[in-house]
Amino acid sequence: MTVAAILGQKSHSIITAEASETLKGVCGLLASHRIGAVVVTDGAGGIAGILSERDIVKAMARDGSIALDRPTADYMTRAVKTCGPSDTIADVMAWMTEGRFRHLPVVEGGRLVGVVSIGDVVKQRIASAEQEAEMMRSYIQMV
Repeated sequence: MTVAAILGQKSHSIITAEASETLKGVCGLLASHRIGAVVVTDGAGGIAGILSERDIVKAMARDGSIALDRPTADYMTRAVKTCGPSDTIADVMAWMTEGRFRHLPVVEGGRLVGVVSIGDVVKQRIASAEQEAEMMRSYIQMV
């Protein structure tokens, strides 16, 4: 099973923010779209970083409420791990576990094509396990 399978089941809209947008603005974006992270883009549309709920908590702990008026670039994670549509779900799970992050931008041909979350990955793994179990039950009944 690959990342492409997950992307095929998700909305095709990708929520991004610019590095100059305030942390408060990005908080509103996360809340309105009910997501846990946003890819931060540079002026050319490339990935400059990612800002997650965890990054916002760290910002508030470090700088208090003044962090809300500062640019996202001050708090985003700059070293962003990405994956491609052909990467396996098992690989993505391993990277997320090892790196302790829950959102992974998907890049194809140098272009951002989606974002997968740990919830997306777990949902896909559960569906796959249920399908396998059903196939086993069917096989056993035939024997």
